[in-house]
Amino acid sequence: MIPYDKRSGKIWYNGDLVDWSDVKLHVLSHGLHYASCVFEGERVYDGSIFKLEEHTSRLFYSAKRMGFEIPYTEAEINSASKKIIATQKVENGYVRPVAWRGSEMMAISAQQTKIHVAIATWEWGSYFDPKLKVEGIKLNVSKWRRPAPDTIPWDTKASGLYMICTLSKHEAEKQGYTDSLMLDYEGNVAEATGANIFFKDKNGELHTPIPDSFLDGITRRTVIEIAISKNIKVHERKINPNELSNFVGCFLTGTAAEVTPVSCIAQNQYKVCDMIINLNESYQNLVKKKKAA
Repeated sequence: MIPYDKRSGKIWYNGDLVDWSDVKLHVLSHGLHYASCVFEGERVYDGSIFKLEEHTSRLFYSAKRMGFEIPYTEAEINSASKKIIATQKVENGYVRPVAWRGSEMMAISAQQTKIHVAIATWEWGSYFDPKLKVEGIKLNVSKWRRPAPDTIPWDTKASGLYMICTLSKHEAEKQGYTDSLMLDYEGNVAEATGANIFFKDKNGELHTPIPDSFLDGITRRTVIEIAISKNIKVHERKINPNELSNFVGCFLTGTAAEVTPVSCIAQNQYKVCDMIINLNESYQNLVKKKKAA
């Protein structure tokens, strides 16, 4: 795979289309040292970004929660996102808008820093190995927990929140797993390292954790809407890890993960059942419908 700093084309950077290799930030940028950085991850399906407006609104919300203002309107960011995928000729890929504090101040305090914004895009297939999307991925249980909601702006897509996700995923991969299940600050089931999680019970009903200390994903909400439209009952509730053995099915949702079945969490085994396959098919049909609109 080509390293991301060695690719070609353009990146939208502070209002201009800049050569990919020329988009740089200073090593003393506040966003690098103090994680004053927010971002989004968006999917492109046949040249159109799925739920672009919702992603952009969340980017602005995240920035506000982090105490800085993006120097563009949401409409301008939406337009720039469409412009860069057209410029790069991305048909089925990924879009990464990111905003961060610059290098004018290098300390905890950062009121006078310039806010930079960049939007990059590239062709990108499945987040997980396509074979695993059929057979189901394997999760361990991370030793790291999602922080309590009064300790961090948990409802943002901010870079600092992902440090323990990287640690968790690396540990899982060392142990032969694909990803990791993270618990919340109370010890209840929370999410995977970059995706929300659902469980199917023996009665054909779905259970998913209440997102009160982790991100309520856009794909998560979309899949809940799809499930309800199919008369599948969805329970949003606290899930104790001791309940994992009671479920018969499990899957992840996320912009990158889309709908990905889980075959096991530690010693707990799950089937890639018809319901999960059907939800994935319906999700794929929805994104194709949206792209054509």
